[in-house]
Amino acid sequence: MPRAKSADKQFDKELLVEAFKALSNKNRLIIFEQIRMGCGKGRLDGDNRLAVCAVADAVNIVPSTISHHVKELRRAHLIRCERQGQSIL
Repeated sequence: MPRAKSADKQFDKELLVEAFKALSNKNRLIIFEQIRMGCGKGRLDGDNRLAVCAVADAVNIVPSTISHHVKELRRAHLIRCERQGQSIL
């Protein structure tokens, strides 16, 4: 059993490393904070999810760049996204 704990700790460290890598970029940190804070509560949908376009407006970054940063934040398991039609929440 000690091996399982060791493997869990290694997995946790790897997740932390990925999270810190993702947040080491200034724009990703700003985007993450905007998402975390709700970025203007009036822009949340009925399930309290924030649309990516609302984040783009709030941080004044073009949508294509926001998409790249959101992808990196998702890969680091810092955010979850869901597509509804043409919107990503």
